[in-house]
Amino acid sequence: MEATQIKKERLPQLDIYRALAILGVLHVHATSFATVDAIDSRFYYIINFLNIFFKYGTPSFIFLSSFVLFYNYYDRPLTKSLITNFYKRRLLYILLPYLLISIGYFFVRLYQNGLLNSSLDLGAQLPVFFERLAKGQNYTHLYFVFISLQFYILFPLFLKLFKSSKFLVRWAVPIGFLLQWGFIVWNKYELHYSTKGSLAISYLAYYMLGAYLAINYDKYKVWLTSTWKKQTSRQKRATIALWGGWLLMALTHVQIWYNTRLLGAKYDSLWYEFLWNMHTVFSAIVLMQAANWLYQSGWKKIIAVLTRIGELSFAIYLVHPLWLAFYRLYDFNLNPVTDDYLMWIYGGMVSALIVSALVVQFILRRIPGSWVLLGSVPRSLKPKAPSKPERQKQESVAGDSKKSVDL
Repeated sequence: MEATQIKKERLPQLDIYRALAILGVLHVHATSFATVDAIDSRFYYIINFLNIFFKYGTPSFIFLSSFVLFYNYYDRPLTKSLITNFYKRRLLYILLPYLLISIGYFFVRLYQNGLLNSSLDLGAQLPVFFERLAKGQNYTHLYFVFISLQFYILFPLFLKLFKSSKFLVRWAVPIGFLLQWGFIVWNKYELHYSTKGSLAISYLAYYMLGAYLAINYDKYKVWLTSTWKKQTSRQKRATIALWGGWLLMALTHVQIWYNTRLLGAKYDSLWYEFLWNMHTVFSAIVLMQAANWLYQSGWKKIIAVLTRIGELSFAIYLVHPLWLAFYRLYDFNLNPVTDDYLMWIYGGMVSALIVSALVVQFILRRIPGSWVLLGSVPRSLKPKAPSKPERQKQESVAGDSKKSVDL
């Protein structure tokens, strides 16, 4: 295994997974203000449901990122060139966009706070910018990219440990939960770090789950990819347990926040942590199975749309808050208790998806060098290389042209 590189099966269904995950992110961000403003709405349960049920987005992206990394790298020799190329790609396609997009959002925040004017002392703002940059806080959603960068730094170490110890692979998931929850409890009673959601250790269970599933993918592949009719009795029982546990945890998570927000109920903070953790861990695997089922469904148009959304998901994640900020400027003075307000809120989610997808697709396809701001360009948007006959024809024409010049 160390001597040769094993060619891995391409998993196109993962783009559908990314699409489902970004839909979760958009639902949460589109409803964030409404959970406060529409507290007296008769549709508040729906608003709260949308805001809490779809909180699987960011954890699912972290799980998938880990899965993809270990799926692609675990069976490859751990060489200096491998590590160098890994960091080079993350520097170009993740760190550079993070830096540039953070600069842009920093000015957006200055504008929103009424500070972007002729009296702005940019020098005085630089320490604020760098402090927020170091915590992923130049805008509300950038913490996810900051967390990803932390995991990228640690990835070669995790990879070396897992490649050297079957014990660590076998116990990766329990270890992930133990370390994550050890930090949660430690922070609650001693550290009191207010922005723990920007630290990678707060998501270590998802990272370890992704690593474990990637390394053992052949063991679980048949179950995850088989449709209900093709599953064995044992696989069906596992699917029922997975989806049943997911719905139980998700709906309980929704209810505890409904009780808190609307009814003023108070629970120990560890209950919120536990239900969020269980809801989103179940979601990570449910989305994996759902993405496979959708990919095999035969719904070509839906698959094509979801695949394109998945390909653009990172860029959509980066830019969609700009549209939401603009969209919220035109609330038409709607009363949050009216039926129209719910439609306006959901319109923000739908329009954020459509506008962001169209804009980033245009930029990535038409503007050279746009990867520095939006990350790597999807293969489907890159200029197609000429086919072999076309190349031969071009070479023939070029050769004839050269002969004419020489003569």
